[in-house]
Amino acid sequence: MLTSRKELDDRLRGAARAWLDEALAEAAHAAGHPDSDTGSPPWELRFASAGRQCGLEHADSVRALLLLEARAGLPAVTRLYEQGTAAERRAVLLTLDRLELGATALPLVEDALRTNDTRLVSAAVGPYAAAHLDAHGWRHAVLKCLFTEVPVEAVADLGRRARGDVELARMLGDFAAERTAAGREVPADLRTVLDLTAPAPSPAPTSREES
Repeated sequence: MLTSRKELDDRLRGAARAWLDEALAEAAHAAGHPDSDTGSPPWELRFASAGRQCGLEHADSVRALLLLEARAGLPAVTRLYEQGTAAERRAVLLTLDRLELGATALPLVEDALRTNDTRLVSAAVGPYAAAHLDAHGWRHAVLKCLFTEVPVEAVADLGRRARGDVELARMLGDFAAERTAAGREVPADLRTVLDLTAPAPSPAPTSREES
């Protein structure tokens, strides 16, 4: 879970706190002067060293704050994802829904879902995917979670998107049949998702309708 700037200020001390202040100031400067440098701005270098400077447990949150403070656009987000480590890619994915990117960053989500890295898969199925993946892509994202044993609790807005989805139910049934035929265990989470695909119950009739 990402923590806020205030929470980080409370947890970081000494050099780490000073480093964060400087890094965010650089990001804010880049946001205010988007055309001042044709190369990668200094805050992007800070993005890579966040774990070393502020601790691995805070790295996701620090990187998210840098992206937000810099008001990172698609070129910067794509560059940081493509050039980054798995940890850096995860931070990008976790922040997508907070940036004003519309659906333009979907290729990054789709790339993460092609991997078997559970850190990336779990980050890729967050609120951004729930808002922008089409039905076909979202169904396969759910199956990817089951295949890689990422808990389906990671899938944002699962209940709403799965409700009444007959095609998802069919795909889950096929997946379960394939696992059973191969002598492999069917993930317990599959039943959870399958139950969610049931149509929403019809509203109870009013007293006037009953009469």
